[in-house]
Amino acid sequence: MGTFAGPTEFANAIRDALACAAREGWSSMVWSDASFLDWPVGERAVIESLNAWAGKGRHLVILAHSYDGVLKHKPRLVGWRKMWDHIVDCRVCNALDASEMPSALWSPHWALRRLDTVRCTGVAGLETQRRVLLKEELDECRRQSSPGFAATTLGL
Repeated sequence: MGTFAGPTEFANAIRDALACAAREGWSSMVWSDASFLDWPVGERAVIESLNAWAGKGRHLVILAHSYDGVLKHKPRLVGWRKMWDHIVDCRVCNALDASEMPSALWSPHWALRRLDTVRCTGVAGLETQRRVLLKEELDECRRQSSPGFAATTLGL
């Protein structure tokens, strides 16, 4: 893919990646963003791709600074997360400021990194070195995180 610029190209790259993950059966993914508000993860077509991807042997880690916006504005993703709780690990990374959170989608096969969240510009592709460096950064964020965005809430 190379570079992308603007919210439309960014959203299309996410849609295309998730459709590809379903088609090719990617075993794992890591998503990272401060809030996921400008990700198209609440769209019906994206949830359909996630349903096609999800299954035995799959694993998704979602890292966020806050899930408040997801809970309020992405009900389809919330429902999908509840259904697939056993393959989804949602984490809150408060060790970083929201502006420092990487905005990325990583897989063993392909990676996307938003370099400027305000202008919505970044890079995506198959390059091994870029994927390795991004995975190291996301692993560090995960180490500094705690569980968040529970699939269910227990009340008294």
